Amino acid sequence: MTEKIIRKLRCAVYTRKSSEEGLEQEFNSLHAQREACEAYIASQRSEGWVLVRDQYDDGGISGGTLERPGLRRLLEDIEDGLVDVVIVYKIDRLSRSLMDFSKLVEVFDRNDVTFVSVTQSFNTTTSMGRLTLNILLSFAQFEREVTGERIRDKIAASRRKGMWMGGVPPLGYVVQDRKLVIKETDATNVRWIFARFVEIGSGTELARELAARGVQTSRGNRIDKKYLYRLLNNRAYIGEAVHKGDSYPGEHDAIIDRAVWDKVHAILTESPRKRAARTRADTPALLKGLLYGPDGAAFSPTHTRKGGKLYRYYVSQTILKHGAGSCPLGRVPAGEIEAAVIYQLRAVFRQPEIVAGTWKAARAQDGEITEADARNALIRLDPLWEELFPAEQARIVALLVERIDIGTEGLDVRLRMDGLTGLAHEMRTDLGTAA
Repeated sequence: MTEKIIRKLRCAVYTRKSSEEGLEQEFNSLHAQREACEAYIASQRSEGWVLVRDQYDDGGISGGTLERPGLRRLLEDIEDGLVDVVIVYKIDRLSRSLMDFSKLVEVFDRNDVTFVSVTQSFNTTTSMGRLTLNILLSFAQFEREVTGERIRDKIAASRRKGMWMGGVPPLGYVVQDRKLVIKETDATNVRWIFARFVEIGSGTELARELAARGVQTSRGNRIDKKYLYRLLNNRAYIGEAVHKGDSYPGEHDAIIDRAVWDKVHAILTESPRKRAARTRADTPALLKGLLYGPDGAAFSPTHTRKGGKLYRYYVSQTILKHGAGSCPLGRVPAGEIEAAVIYQLRAVFRQPEIVAGTWKAARAQDGEITEADARNALIRLDPLWEELFPAEQARIVALLVERIDIGTEGLDVRLRMDGLTGLAHEMRTDLGTAA
């Protein structure tokens, strides 16, 4: 007589729970699912079913995605030929998406793996089992979509009532009892940002000033221009709640007055190019790209307004990157440093050896230029300078000056000899008319 040979089937139990609530308990939902699955495997011991040692659990992960650590390990073991049967408590524990489940079935079929649900006895090796599973998954996906719609409708209704529905609170607010509450230290910075933008109208300049002042986001990050414009457009600051482009009166208090908000957005509606051009015209930077500090870092132009008056400065890039105290000079008044450079240039123009050198360099390119032409051209710059437009003044300085090093002891101006030659050519044709 011959005995019936029973093939052993290695059974892997997969469990999943969507939320993390209750996972810290000694006996949670994952344990309950596993216990039921192991009992089912034990009931099929006569058919050769045996439990594999590895556990495949995903706690706090939605069934709407396949990117789950436990599931990925299970699929890897299936591909390696270590599993014959996948056991779950309920079909939607494996997946709530019909498309995702079809992908899993392909993996199962390719590796001759059977799928079994404890509470819904299905076998995917039969066509009827596949049909029934697809129908159940369709209802599971439908339920998931309906649940998502209910959640979205609830959020929309709550936003229409002005309620805070979670997320990172805007700078100037903290969340208390699920409501936005003003954090005065940060709110002061927000008010300053709005008021300062009304004064200068430039997000780039304002971002530089915020870096120099050490103002950061609520998470301690640097405030760049992108973050700044999001802040200036956040209607939460005028006490409103926004949902899909529509705004409603919020439950929280406003930080910014409506009048200030309207001024800011009157500026924002203007073309960025026009604002940038106006800012440059209002704040001419005569030494832009030429001025360097004692540590070799460049100085960038910036400005501020107080009482309707404009104050211009040059600020070290070291200060902008590393904060106050990182450079011995920090920032210098623009008017004083520009006047000192122009004074040195005018003094140089009056020196006979400079005039002679300029004439020799110019004569190599144009034999018609005499020494008297060079002298007259350079001397005429003094009375003509004040009549030039700021843009023309900046162009001439860039033409004449190669680099300016500023230190605690004074200035070091490095000239361009080829620039002096070019200037002599231009002055010969009346620079005032050209300007």
